[in-house]
Amino acid sequence: MARKRSPAYDDQREMILTRAAELFARHGYPGTSMNQVAEACGLSKPTLYHYYRDKYTLLVNIAEGHVARLEAQVLDVTQAALPPEARVRELIRRFVAEYADAQHAHRVLTEDVRFLEETDRQRILNCERRLVQAFAGALAEFRPELGAERLTKPLTMLLFGMINWMFTWLRPDGELDYDRMAPLVADLFFGGVPAVQTAPAAPAAAAPSAAPPPNDTAHGD
Repeated sequence: MARKRSPAYDDQREMILTRAAELFARHGYPGTSMNQVAEACGLSKPTLYHYYRDKYTLLVNIAEGHVARLEAQVLDVTQAALPPEARVRELIRRFVAEYADAQHAHRVLTEDVRFLEETDRQRILNCERRLVQAFAGALAEFRPELGAERLTKPLTMLLFGMINWMFTWLRPDGELDYDRMAPLVADLFFGGVPAVQTAPAAPAAAAPSAAPPPNDTAHGD
């Protein structure tokens, strides 16, 4: 009878993938060594090999794990039986939220997939095609006439163009976060710039009523 792996083993594997994805995203897959991955994980190289046999296995697991999580989101939304527009909006929200926590894995998927062997690359590309088909299907239900003009797929790819490359310019510490960006993308996709809803203006800071007493100490950053 096979021994069941402990939760700690699976947690360690996920930690390694997270660190490896960060290194691949920063230095590229060819520019990252297993020594660097082991050091980033705080592990010895033999211990690292206990979890993953080589760097290529890390790449496959990072890319495939990312698309598998996205596909799980699609399945969850599809099972919710939402109206077509609401379904597309929810898919956008789920994908943008997923990208927020997987920026490095997403960069690896978009930039390092070319280093995968043909069988692995095709398996992952097929999963990506299913993701596109899910969006296109919801869009076709919302606007059936688009199918007759063969516009469903191009519009779907334009939508992915908005969300897939967000990680290249959206700063995690910037004024906008991924939660705010998801409805902006949906509004822009469905109605163009006039449909984008602005956030309520923050209340203006009250002007000081008087100068501080001479003994007060000003505190800087």
